[in-house]
Amino acid sequence: MKIAKVKITNFKCYEETFSLKLNDALNVIVGGNESGKTTILEAVHLALTGMLHGRPLKNDLTSYLFNLAAQQKYIESLKTGTPLPPPAITIELFFSGNSSELAELEGDGNSEKIKASGVVYRVEFDEENYKGPYEALVAAGELTSIPVEYYTATMRSFARKGITSRNIPIKSALIDSTSTRLQNGSDVYVSRIIRDVLEETERASISQAHRKLKEAFVKDENLQLINARITKAAKISQKSVSISVDLSSQTAWESSLMTYIDFVPFQYIGKGEQCVIKTKLALSTKKSAEATAILLEEPENHLSHARLNELIADLTAQHGEKQIIISTHSSFVANKLGLDHLIVLRDSKVTRIAELKAANFFKKLAGYDTLRLALAKKAILVEGDSDELVVQRAYMDANGGKLPIQDGIDVISVGTAFLRFLELAKALNIPVAVVTDNDGDPDALDKKYAAFKGDTSIRICFAPEVDEGDLKVKDKPFNYNTLEPKLLKANGLKALNAVLGTAAKTDDDLRLHMRSNKTESALAIFAAETAIKYPDYITQAIAQ
Repeated sequence: MKIAKVKITNFKCYEETFSLKLNDALNVIVGGNESGKTTILEAVHLALTGMLHGRPLKNDLTSYLFNLAAQQKYIESLKTGTPLPPPAITIELFFSGNSSELAELEGDGNSEKIKASGVVYRVEFDEENYKGPYEALVAAGELTSIPVEYYTATMRSFARKGITSRNIPIKSALIDSTSTRLQNGSDVYVSRIIRDVLEETERASISQAHRKLKEAFVKDENLQLINARITKAAKISQKSVSISVDLSSQTAWESSLMTYIDFVPFQYIGKGEQCVIKTKLALSTKKSAEATAILLEEPENHLSHARLNELIADLTAQHGEKQIIISTHSSFVANKLGLDHLIVLRDSKVTRIAELKAANFFKKLAGYDTLRLALAKKAILVEGDSDELVVQRAYMDANGGKLPIQDGIDVISVGTAFLRFLELAKALNIPVAVVTDNDGDPDALDKKYAAFKGDTSIRICFAPEVDEGDLKVKDKPFNYNTLEPKLLKANGLKALNAVLGTAAKTDDDLRLHMRSNKTESALAIFAAETAIKYPDYITQAIAQ
């Protein structure tokens, strides 16, 4: 039994219905900040449990759960005399698999009107109980926000029957290792171990030991003297006032426990170690052991690659048979878990690396920063390190000293794999400029990038003219149509000698020097106090 598809409407960042098909085993969701990764995990968990942020949502309704654009449209409509219906949040989960439990959830009570097994979680206006009061508010013009006090949260199966999480055979465990919902160090996680691991007799033994500590504490002579002074100072009727240990409930002792790691209180150990421990503790509970869907939020936080590798290996080894949905910003996580499972979110649209023609290329480059282009607002693709340095400096000179990344533009060195990265950029609708040498054959470049010629978000920048000369290197003609010769052509021998700190006597001497010292020359240009002139194709690439 697995989750085959999730559909989200009007929940947080998703206004129009967002649909995502899920793999049966592993799903790695990546995207920029505010792209909706966390919302997907929350929506899946909410539809299966009715819980959000550890609390039942029906008791915690707020207008902030609704998509902002949907809210604004509704509020504006109230001013027109023809108000829109109160907006509703809908989360649908379509299940796959064959079992008698799933059969009970089967029906056509879903947005697609198809026979399937699944659940629908809705936050909607309770017309049956609040139609009159709501219409009175609308008529009086007093509504300025979504009236969530008139809303109800419901969970129904596709068979159109009301259900609870107990009726759903697919269980979920949502793990956010960055959560700071801690009291007394790590009592949240200690309590989980106590509830799920200890037997009832063991719990009773701990409770008795805790009670003995309380009795010893109360009998201490110093405490008795302090309590006598407190009673005298308080003067509350004829009753005494004292301080003691909380035993107001049978489980009060749970909240007074603190976890120690090598005799150091949990909250004082490193953040990375905390993340590993919290995640493993969460996975070790009975609830997670029984869960068929593990939802993991950004496991890379605070972790080195070595510890992250350990955590990922543990996750996949222990829960390989489960459906796992992970959100991440880390190329390491994406590469380690396999790019076949990578789902990229951008502007509420989904792209899967496995579906690209260039999929095999990206899989083989497991060590590459795969997500750099996918997460970029804009990008400039260059061939090598020297091109990257020069383009960075050109941008800085044109934009008051700001690096491209400060404006959300990533300059990425991709070798000769421009076409593969352009396929990914086109699929994600990322504005991209390519900076490339014409190598003496501009017509070949026109043919190479013909598929992107009509795409307004992709610009191919290269010098249209072909330069020639008599210089040879090892009896082979020198290539005058790469970056370094073009820079010399734009600036002249004297100016470039001054920037590079060289004393070349002829243009050919400087051409050979720059050819043999590409990176050093580019570094000198990048760090120079004096700006240089750049070929037109570079200035075109950095133009926003």
